[in-house]
Amino acid sequence: MSDGTPEQVIEPEQRRSRWAALPPKRFLLVGVIALGALAYLGFVAFRGAAMYYLTVDELRARGDRAFEEQVRLAGKVVDGSAEKDPATNTLRFAMASESGAPLPVVYKGAVPDAFKQGAEVVVDGRLSRSGTFEADKLLVKCPSKYEAEESAAAEGGD
Repeated sequence: MSDGTPEQVIEPEQRRSRWAALPPKRFLLVGVIALGALAYLGFVAFRGAAMYYLTVDELRARGDRAFEEQVRLAGKVVDGSAEKDPATNTLRFAMASESGAPLPVVYKGAVPDAFKQGAEVVVDGRLSRSGTFEADKLLVKCPSKYEAEESAAAEGGD
């Protein structure tokens, strides 16, 4: 519906000239804001993923600073220490460094298939005042050396 005033028709050449008429400082400002936003997002993503992991001995060496701090901890599952409670989906095990005393760990959640006694694991969580590490995440390291299973033919002596 027209109110009687003639509509202004903008030709494509006029549109181009409008963009050309924008001061270059606007583009520079928008570019700086976009780069700043990307840099901030990259920093936040990197900070969350770049957590250094400690050994059990390094965690104990921190003393009181170790309590209630979110850390990533690496070690081996102590043989014979793993107990799983299917009713509560809770896994309790002890992990230790090469030379240190075992540290009790409690984890609630899905257990990776590769988890086994003696496996190297990485857990994210907090050391509670009771001395138990309460894990939020459980990762099992892949063995660095793969060996083929002995086949039945090789066992038969052929």
